[in-house]
Amino acid sequence: MGRFAPSPTGPLHAGSLLAALGSLLHARAQGGVWHLRIDDIDPPRAVQGSVAAIQASLEAHALRFDGDIQYQSDHSYRYEQALQRLEAQGDLFHCTCTRAMLGAAGSCQKSCAQKQFAASEATCLRVKVPLSTVITLDDAFLGPQNWLLGQQLSNFVVRRRDGLYAYQLAAAVDDAAPAATQVIRGRDLLDSTPRQIFLQRRLGLPSPEYGHLPVLTDQHGAKLSKQQGASAVNNHQPLHNLRTALKELGQPDPPAKLKDSVSLLAWSQSKWDPLRVPR
Repeated sequence: MGRFAPSPTGPLHAGSLLAALGSLLHARAQGGVWHLRIDDIDPPRAVQGSVAAIQASLEAHALRFDGDIQYQSDHSYRYEQALQRLEAQGDLFHCTCTRAMLGAAGSCQKSCAQKQFAASEATCLRVKVPLSTVITLDDAFLGPQNWLLGQQLSNFVVRRRDGLYAYQLAAAVDDAAPAATQVIRGRDLLDSTPRQIFLQRRLGLPSPEYGHLPVLTDQHGAKLSKQQGASAVNNHQPLHNLRTALKELGQPDPPAKLKDSVSLLAWSQSKWDPLRVPR
């Protein structure tokens, strides 16, 4: 069971289309289903009309998802239960550090874990990661990965200072098998995976298969993103867009005789080869 999980912060661009295509083909090639989940846990960043625009682009490219759209905003009870379990296990601590006070990868470098804060103080919640923690995984495209999590990405945030659930917690809970048996997404999220696996283990949840696809960049080498104003994908040229994305994924070039998106996707699904995805 695969999923595509965009945030509602704007329309799809070429990079997000590539991620959608790769996750769909990887799921379909194994006879699996493919779901659309809207990661809408950050309302201040949401852009009105984004969900409709995302749906329109997926439909224009014949990237058809199974079942109803899922929304992370409907899953708050799951995240609260997860926090309660982590708290009961002694895994959490409050932190008042500002961005300027944080260390590498946003880690708390002060003594917040040893302090008591008044209920009226605005704090975020961080998870304690023992220094010796190592997370290994076999990425579907990149192969074996070894993360010294306790040294590289310690005590990361699971609930923000504004009270919103952090991405790492929400994704770890929603992506745990059997809710999702494979998580195929961009390589820019590779360092999120060991953090989410750590949370899944602390919560007693099974982890899915993870795979990280190439990330498209602009002429300056920066990742295409909605925040940086990446142009919306042109829904009027789906065949061109799909062929371009397949090339970026290292997959065989579909025959020129295929003149519609459905046929092109069916052919590409039959030829999908994870070993061809560029490392």
